[in-house]
Amino acid sequence: MSNQDQQLSLFDIPSLNQDPESVDFDLEEIPKNAHTPIPPGTYQTLAQIADHCNRCSRCQLGKNRTHAVIGRGNPTAPIMIIGEAPGQHEDEQGLPFVGRSGQLLDKILDSVGLSTDTEVYISNAIRCRPPENRTPTASELQACKPYLLEQIRLINPQIILLTGATAVKSLLGDKRPITKIRGQWFQWEGRQCMPIFHPAYLLRNSSRDVGKPKWLMWQDMQAVRQRLNEIQSH
Repeated sequence: MSNQDQQLSLFDIPSLNQDPESVDFDLEEIPKNAHTPIPPGTYQTLAQIADHCNRCSRCQLGKNRTHAVIGRGNPTAPIMIIGEAPGQHEDEQGLPFVGRSGQLLDKILDSVGLSTDTEVYISNAIRCRPPENRTPTASELQACKPYLLEQIRLINPQIILLTGATAVKSLLGDKRPITKIRGQWFQWEGRQCMPIFHPAYLLRNSSRDVGKPKWLMWQDMQAVRQRLNEIQSH
């Protein structure tokens, strides 16, 4: 397989709309090779995913992790937010978005009446922190993607928000800059997805002027709130 074919295969995923088949999979064992599939329907609970991720060696990132970072929020939430990867604070606490970016994200959610207690579940494209907080590689995303897909299947969100370009590429396969596609709705596996700015990007761009990232994020989150209201009213 050529390098290009291997990279494209990262985005070949099974349909989540299909009913999971009976899986002959020993939960006491973890596929050590990233090319060994984890079939849809493998896990019955998020706790099982967490157990595997904390013992996983499908890529090299597990060698230096303190904790695998699975998620936080309501496990039956209608909205799922997917970030890029854990940072230092997340690795230490085992929870996503708990540093400055996470504090800002919580404020943004609260500003439109959304909460991780009820409407939102937060996760990442990968579960372990890359060294020096670098961007995850294609092979690392590929190794961790089955866990993310199983999380999505179990949580069953109606709306997925993708924070930043890495999250967008991991799930949608869209390689356009986030500035070109943020705020747009995409259909994926029967779910409505919107790319949004990563909170860390907003921390680096503090202006609230019209047309600036913070102003655009406010428009996007209001659109998300409205879309959720429409879904829940039907």
